[in-house]
This record gives sequence, C-alpha cells and structure tokens, in this order.
Amino acid sequence: MAVTLTPVTVLLTAVVCGALAAALTGWIRSIADSDSRWLRSGLHVGLAAAGGAGAAGLAGTVPELVAFAALAVACGVLVAIDLAVHRLPDVVVVPMYPVLLATLGVASAVTGDWGALGRAAAAALALLAFYFTLAFINPSGLGLGDVKLAGVLGLFLGWLGWYYVLVGTLAAFALNAVVALVLLLSRRADRHTGIAFGPAMIAGAAAAAWLSVGG
Repeated sequence: MAVTLTPVTVLLTAVVCGALAAALTGWIRSIADSDSRWLRSGLHVGLAAAGGAGAAGLAGTVPELVAFAALAVACGVLVAIDLAVHRLPDVVVVPMYPVLLATLGVASAVTGDWGALGRAAAAALALLAFYFTLAFINPSGLGLGDVKLAGVLGLFLGWLGWYYVLVGTLAAFALNAVVALVLLLSRRADRHTGIAFGPAMIAGAAAAAWLSVGG
C-alpha cells in the first residue's frame, strides 16, 4: 500500500482535491451564509488542489494519502470561510477528527508504527489544551473554532513528529503577526480589527509539513 511519488500521482491527487472542493462550493456558501468574494473567487479550489499535490509528496502509504488529501480539502474550505466570515464551522472541522484518526490508524496498522498514532493523538490533546488556554485568557483573540482546528492540525503535525508540531505552531503565530503588521501599516486595519487566525494556523502547518519532506 505504498505510494510511489510520480508527476502523475501528484497531478491526479491535486485534480481530485480541487474537484472535490469545487463540488462543495454551493454547500460552503450555504454554511457560511455569505456570498463573500472569498467564496466566489475559487480560492478554496486552488488551495485544495495545492494541498492535494503536497499530500502526494508527503504520503508514504495509501492511507496517509487519503488522510492528507482529505485534510487538504477541508483546509482549503476553512481558509475561504474564515476569511469571508471569521468562522471555522464545526460541520467542517469536527468530522476531520474521526477521518484522520481512522485513516492514520490504518496507516499505523500497515506500517506497524503505532507510536506515530499515539504521538499524533498526544499532539492533538496538547494543542487543544494550549489553544483553549489562550482562548480563555483572550477570547477576543482566539475563538473555539481555532481551538478545535488546533486539535485537527495537531493530529496531522504530531504524525510527522514533535519538532513539526512546534514549528507549525510557532509559524502560525509568526505569520499572523506579519499579516497584522502589514494591514496596520497599509491602514487597512487598526488594533481593534479582527483578523482571521485559521489561515495562519493552516499555513503554519503546511510550512512545517514542507520542512518534513526535506527532513
């Protein structure tokens, strides 16, 4: 059940993920209850396709490919929705827990590496606790949607290794700080303006995953 990395595999996975995201466009607008340009631009389709290509490059087995591809589609959808309405809907985030646990569980059974699954679960719990604490301290800065997404990304990054959990988490806060600074300097926001944090969390996780390929 190993995945052979070829241009065809990368292209096919990207096309499938992009097509799935495109098929969800109407549903996305419905759950977001918005016709924002972020939802009309096709951003979620491009992000899902790019994530699918990355999934093909990252996965070593078929179950991993399914897990990473499903996460790519979900993340593409979540970025668009969060930018549009500053929400990370439970209907997208919560199902990713059983999806990732099931597919990564199969991957562990295939490889015999049950430690990776345990590490993924531990990382999910750690990030849930960390983000919940931050949201409790500063509820205007982080919402429960961010907390729930942190657990999902913890499963993913934990599967790759603790180092990538740390890198992905720090990268999220660094990227969000850069975005906030740019918006302030360009006068497109002030210190009271809310900034969607989900996209930075997802971008940070993607950056860590990219590093893991070289590592």
